[in-house]
Amino acid sequence: MLKIGNVNIDVPVALAPMAGVTDLPFRLICKEFGCGMTVTELISAKAILYKNKNTNILLETDKKEYPAALQLFGSDPDIMADIAKACEERDFAMIDINMGCPVPKVVNNGEGSALLKDSSLVEQIVSKMAKAVKKPVTVKIRSGFSKECINAPEIARICEASGAKAVTVHARTREQYYSGEADWQVIADVKKAVKIPVIGNGDIKDGESAVRCIKETGCDGVMIGRASRGNPWIFSDVFYALKEAGFIEGNVPEPPKVLEVTPGMKKDMILRHMRELTDFKGEYTAAREMRKHFGWYTAGMNHATELRRKINDCESVKDLEDILKSSLV
Repeated sequence: MLKIGNVNIDVPVALAPMAGVTDLPFRLICKEFGCGMTVTELISAKAILYKNKNTNILLETDKKEYPAALQLFGSDPDIMADIAKACEERDFAMIDINMGCPVPKVVNNGEGSALLKDSSLVEQIVSKMAKAVKKPVTVKIRSGFSKECINAPEIARICEASGAKAVTVHARTREQYYSGEADWQVIADVKKAVKIPVIGNGDIKDGESAVRCIKETGCDGVMIGRASRGNPWIFSDVFYALKEAGFIEGNVPEPPKVLEVTPGMKKDMILRHMRELTDFKGEYTAAREMRKHFGWYTAGMNHATELRRKINDCESVKDLEDILKSSLV
């Protein structure tokens, strides 16, 4: 069991926050297949402060995904603390601080992974947020900002000393974005540096790599990001691999066991995903957002390029159903 503050997580596997991907419908699907903890898309604390209407839907959670974490990003310690306090009554189990986002529009504002360059500001943000709320505050970081500055162990120690109850380490630098191999040694170094739980992130692609990451680094759990896009079944594979390895104990409800993902299963999941996204965001938005998900679900399949071309003209659930009637089976 992974314990973060007063929150117990039976399955030490988390779904990584991904902008434009990990909305509520997708999180619930991943939860069904064995994901132990979900995290919202990253949400701007300033956007919440200024009541940006686009943030409301990002804050939606469901009791079925418990425990879920709200992930905030920002660089003003007072605003971050105030927004964390304002959101505390929502159904989130934890509040996570994004210190890993590599995209320029975030980094250029001194937010996300830019914070890794300012240890004093890290201390202020974590300390003020931890004091402002009763729920556990966690932090997601990267190995460092660049290969010349691998400072994750130092940042993790500051986070722990400032009141953070766990830290997730994406074992790549901001400079790498998502390219190259993740350096799991950095996760191991962070684990040695702190006593709070450490979650390893980066190149967790299946059950085997999840088990290997925990064994090689000593981390307390793993987080899966890009490998889950178009593949929520990965959490089933990881669940049973971790259980067999002894990392899941006790009477934990078991998800469906998926030995092979067939084209028919993908077809059914695409339709289900579209319908649930439609219920959540409306058909107009769902049809457009499903285009990227459709690309991920069909990656590597025969005629995938032609299928993606067709989906780009999809405007409704019926359009999608028509496309799939003669495809993927």
